[in-house]
Amino acid sequence: MKLNAQTLVKWIDCFTEWTGRCTAWLVLAMVLLVCYDVMMRYLFQQGSVALQELEWHLFALVFLFGAAYTLKHDEHVRVDIVYRSRFVSDSMRAWISIIGTVLFLLPFSLLIMVTSWPFVENAFFYNEGSPDPGGLPYRFILKSAILISFGMIILQGVAEILRNIQILRHQEAR
Repeated sequence: MKLNAQTLVKWIDCFTEWTGRCTAWLVLAMVLLVCYDVMMRYLFQQGSVALQELEWHLFALVFLFGAAYTLKHDEHVRVDIVYRSRFVSDSMRAWISIIGTVLFLLPFSLLIMVTSWPFVENAFFYNEGSPDPGGLPYRFILKSAILISFGMIILQGVAEILRNIQILRHQEAR
């Protein structure tokens, strides 16, 4: 099987779409958990440190794993004054996206991965859990989500670069 750029982009997009949809279910779980926690605290005066930490962990996972999905759907933060202007052509938008991805997205994501590696490694080495009584164990799993999510962002960034190169090639073919 020959792996070309278009096939790779489709595979990455499919993977990102699947992880984004799975992440959406985490939002539902988080909402239900918060409702349960609030009900237990205010109606029955029963609080739980573990439940509160689980809410924070789910929020972190939604934020981290939703980032690549957000990038795929072009819903990330961008200065749209120039990019969305009617005076900017599709090929110019493609160039802006490529340059932005190469100069900002990929280096920043790599920086986060490199600098968080010791942080995550340490958490695994010490089998880190919550320092609070009644808190959740296995905090190292949550910390490893940093590396995974920025790896997913890099993967989606590569797909965006390849997609924009295809746009440029299509423009040149005209």
